[in-house]
Amino acid sequence: MEIIFINEAKDPMMYRFKKDYQAILEKACEVLHRPGDWSLSVIYVTPERIHEINRDYRNIDRATDVISFALQDDLDDAYTQEDQYELGDIFINVDAIRSQAKEYGHSIRREACFLFCHGLLHLMGYDHMTPEDEKEMFGLQDVILDEMVSR
Repeated sequence: MEIIFINEAKDPMMYRFKKDYQAILEKACEVLHRPGDWSLSVIYVTPERIHEINRDYRNIDRATDVISFALQDDLDDAYTQEDQYELGDIFINVDAIRSQAKEYGHSIRREACFLFCHGLLHLMGYDHMTPEDEKEMFGLQDVILDEMVSR
């Protein structure tokens, strides 16, 4: 399993989460029963850059905290245990990590891990467009994160 990190925001603090993200990826694969050689990219960006991405690709004219771009819409069709599989890209707004940690009253580490896990689940085909989907996705986030990093 490989995570490629790109720090467009040039924020040196973001490198401290590499081991956490690797552990989250491994735990997600275990919980979701998706063994294999998975790879993805994490791109740290500024609020201005994520605003551009959100506007240009989602037609939402505002900054957001995390955006994921999956390479496959349906992992079940493309997945085999023997293959290396590229999931896609997760863009994380570095300023949102700090502001949301403060807003929600938990650590910067917890927020960084939450945003990564949220983006990862999107890459793995989960969404929160309906109340049922939201309950499932947010439940999975708790299962994956709660043992690793406290709230």
